[in-house]
Amino acid sequence: MIKCGMKLRATLLASCLVALGGMNAASAQENWQGSWGASPAFAVGPELSNTTIRQFVRLSAGGSKVRLRFSNETGTQPLVIGSARVARPGNAPGSIDPATSVAVTFGGAASITVSPGAPALSDPIDIAVSPLDTLAVSLFLPRWTGPSVVHPLGEQTAYLSAAGDVTDAPALPEATTQTMRFMLSRVEVEADGGTLVTLGDSITDGYGSGTDANKRWPDILAERLNKDKGAAVGIVNAGISGNRILHDMPEAMFGPSALSRLDRDVLSVPGLRWVVIMEGINDIGHSTSAGLSEQAVTPEELIGGLKQLVSRVRGHGAKAYCATLTPYEGTVFANYFKPEGETKRQAVNSWIRTAGNCDAIIDFDTAVRDPAHPSRIRADFDVGDRLHPNAAGYKAMAESIDLGLFR
Repeated sequence: MIKCGMKLRATLLASCLVALGGMNAASAQENWQGSWGASPAFAVGPELSNTTIRQFVRLSAGGSKVRLRFSNETGTQPLVIGSARVARPGNAPGSIDPATSVAVTFGGAASITVSPGAPALSDPIDIAVSPLDTLAVSLFLPRWTGPSVVHPLGEQTAYLSAAGDVTDAPALPEATTQTMRFMLSRVEVEADGGTLVTLGDSITDGYGSGTDANKRWPDILAERLNKDKGAAVGIVNAGISGNRILHDMPEAMFGPSALSRLDRDVLSVPGLRWVVIMEGINDIGHSTSAGLSEQAVTPEELIGGLKQLVSRVRGHGAKAYCATLTPYEGTVFANYFKPEGETKRQAVNSWIRTAGNCDAIIDFDTAVRDPAHPSRIRADFDVGDRLHPNAAGYKAMAESIDLGLFR
């Protein structure tokens, strides 16, 4: 009996070890990395029902499989995704190659209901992608969404059809267009590389870089990294136009503050190794331009917010790189620039440039300022509002970054 019992225990132990070994092997095979992102703001998009949406994303990193993250995190109604598909783009604008179309599932099911306040992550999708590939993501929304969860400044054409579920159609019938991002917040790839997240406002979001152009500074940085290192670094753009460090603005499209969305948009990204933080100019300018005197901030408060962001990023095991705030004197936005605001910008930049406060300094201020008038953006880098860079300015920003920071 003793020998029998010992044999039984040994058999059970061996079985457990085999099972655990299988689990570890399965876990080892799933190394996910962020490859694209568009952070949701608030539910300020159009109300949709019985609608198919087709969106195009250019990935930064490649991998053997893909998975999608949809967001209802700022929604007020349940989000029903009736079906979704991924495909390669077709030759005509808004079209797909139907031979490459693959169904998306959620826990094995073709549809999912996403509660308000929640995201939904798809199952792995068997489609191999290379760095800088473009994918089309089509989703069918059978039920009324209420005001839809969007990333307002998409700078990319989305196609909407009210003809029911046409996710597999080569071209959506009677499609209208928008330049928002709808519900799709991230694309991840199965790969071994690290992920860089760029946390910022409209200058990171790519305001003025051109629709469907992929000329935001994180896009150009992805191209540089791909030439330098292949597919090792994926970039997730977590910029939201108008975003601030310290304050939300639910009545506008500016999204939750950087402090309140850090876990959602940055720390949840798989493979996170680096974060570039460029936030603060709207904390300075919005309070005066929008007449929000109660939201006026001091340099100490802004620096305190940056310290929180850096500390939380470091606590997650990633490096926090801080980017200096770019100049904006003479901006066309009424009351946005004030001499006291420039003093605050200089104080924040001085803190960023102080060794040890961040893991590295990315000096975008120096990259785009007018050497003859450092509180202004260079004329050839100005999109026309003396606040945002144009495509050439974004290129100069991306090219000013030391790629060695990501090795």
